[in-house]
Amino acid sequence: MHIETFSESFRLAETFTISRGSRDFAAVLSVRVRDGDHVGMGECVPYKRYGETMESVSTQIETLPSEITRPILQDALPAGAARNAVDCALWDLEAKRLGQPVWKIAGLEAPGPVQTAFTLSLDVPEKMEIAAAKHAHRPLLKIKLGGENDMARLEAVRRGAPRTDIIVDANEGWTAEIYSELAPHLVRLGVLLVEQPLPVGEDDMLSEIERPLPVCADESCHDRASLSSLAGKYDVANIKLDKTGGLTEALALREAVIKQDYTVMVGCMVGTSLAMAPAMLVAQGVAFVDLDGPLLLAEDRTPALAYDDAGLHPAQTALWG
Repeated sequence: MHIETFSESFRLAETFTISRGSRDFAAVLSVRVRDGDHVGMGECVPYKRYGETMESVSTQIETLPSEITRPILQDALPAGAARNAVDCALWDLEAKRLGQPVWKIAGLEAPGPVQTAFTLSLDVPEKMEIAAAKHAHRPLLKIKLGGENDMARLEAVRRGAPRTDIIVDANEGWTAEIYSELAPHLVRLGVLLVEQPLPVGEDDMLSEIERPLPVCADESCHDRASLSSLAGKYDVANIKLDKTGGLTEALALREAVIKQDYTVMVGCMVGTSLAMAPAMLVAQGVAFVDLDGPLLLAEDRTPALAYDDAGLHPAQTALWG
């Protein structure tokens, strides 16, 4: 078996901005695992926030033995982007070997389309209002916040999309004082949840202050080992394959999250349809889905995930799984 990594770049439809910076391209690391005539594919997005780079993730993957298996992989690499790409590629390889879809191999129900949030990136209020109006037909908008004038941005988005459901993501950009000040206004504007308002390591205050709307753990939730640190602070857990280290742990984390009575959100980094394809299996039946990576791209994989009024559709086997 041969494992190959290669970097790829996909142009975004518009500049994407969060509290930590902006980008015009989705930079991804792809993994190809070949076994004879069978090839499995995976994709990850190395994330600087977690100390990852293209080079460091590639190096992690290069240390793996050629005869790697999914069970061995779980201990060979930590949760993160490198393990994610290889894990998903191994699932895809197994599906190709057996001639069966991944959902069936994993003992899941056949997947269907899901409604996904569409993300509006951080900008001045006037531009965010225009963007909200442009996308007001979508069932759920996700608003990136975490800077000055957040209240003005929220008001602008609500004016632009008066009937659309909204969730907000502060990307660790608030303090407890800012969150407490904004929370009643979030409720007034009909926001369904707020994602990671406080920085990791500074979020203990969430257990001491009033939470008038659900608070979602993103940067604070990686895999099952991180669940114990969420108690009393969060109501929702955001599962991303680049954090869990692949589909294998993501499915196990979803089960654990549900057993501990958290609401489930399934999210993504800014990647292509190849990265969303395995996440679609985790997203079945959950409360919040944020797999809009392909919708943010000006160019994508072929075949890409299809999107229509029914939502985002599962991948064709020619893409993955």
